[in-house]
Amino acid sequence: MATSTQVDRTVEERVGSLLSEECLTLAVAESCTGGLIGHRITCVSGSSGYFAGGVIAYSNEVKVRELDVDQGILASEGAVSEPVARQMAEGVRKRFATDAGVGITGIMGPGGDTPGKPVGLVFVAVSTAKDCVVRRFCNSGDREELKWQSSQCALNLLLDVVRH
Repeated sequence: MATSTQVDRTVEERVGSLLSEECLTLAVAESCTGGLIGHRITCVSGSSGYFAGGVIAYSNEVKVRELDVDQGILASEGAVSEPVARQMAEGVRKRFATDAGVGITGIMGPGGDTPGKPVGLVFVAVSTAKDCVVRRFCNSGDREELKWQSSQCALNLLLDVVRH
């Protein structure tokens, strides 16, 4: 049962508490959120104890060079896809030598959508030594709202994966 103190805390505070309690470290690879996840994590006092850093991989070239995302997958699946999110999460975890890595890629609009990939589509991956979990989300709103909702999805998925 959650106490009122737990309920009142932000998701980034809950992430920080969990990572600290479990003695785990984190790195993030962000595309569509442009650093918002890293920003939210570092707004929590003590985050330097568990947060190693991140890569803002907005371009495909950075995804390939810095995160070892496969160019063939980018060409066949597109940047906004489950395998790219997975490779981003795994790549950042390995690059920063952390216990967990988050990868996020999506379409924040107002343009950029394609058939089958609407504005608001986001893929979030959380990689650990045991597994890599990827989820697809489709949010709605303007660009700023979509970035915030996408960062929420990523932080909530991170909580779920680390807890289990």
